Amino acid sequence: MAQTTNDIKNGSILNLDGQLWQVIKFQHVKPGKGPAFVRTTIKNVLSGKIVDKTFNAGMKMEFETVDNRTLQYSYDDGDNFVFMDMTTYDQVMIPKTLVGDQAKYLLEGTDCIVSFHDGTALSVELPASVVLTVTHTEPGLQGNRSNAGTKPATVETGAEIQVPLFIGEGEKVKVSTEDGSYLGREN
Repeated sequence: MAQTTNDIKNGSILNLDGQLWQVIKFQHVKPGKGPAFVRTTIKNVLSGKIVDKTFNAGMKMEFETVDNRTLQYSYDDGDNFVFMDMTTYDQVMIPKTLVGDQAKYLLEGTDCIVSFHDGTALSVELPASVVLTVTHTEPGLQGNRSNAGTKPATVETGAEIQVPLFIGEGEKVKVSTEDGSYLGREN
């Protein structure tokens, strides 16, 4: 069955000139004059490059199927991270470049969603937030309010984040994997 621009949805994977692109957002536009079209923002699955592209309405397109699997992070193996499929217990090697900066929040035992196409890993999505233990931070000084009541802290993965002055070493904090911001204290 041939698919057209009318079948585009957020998250769809398109094959454009042999490259895979993921639709981030789309909008069907029907102007008063002229033919309808579809305005999209798409992201290159491999390079991460984001571009805006417009397609004529009803244009035939090649969609690709992507297999999303939940894998658990096991350990760091040099150039790769090793994940385990908890249903088959297969170990899957994922290149570190695919995880990128989010590796700072990757803790052993974390469940991640890994997207595959034809057996090749395309992307790794961490949970929205993780709970990490503060391993080092300076004591908070009450008089020091020049930086809006925050101080740097190092967490167990080695990442440095900003935390409120009352957070001490050994405390568990909730951290956003998107931008590394402090979200709260955990018990």
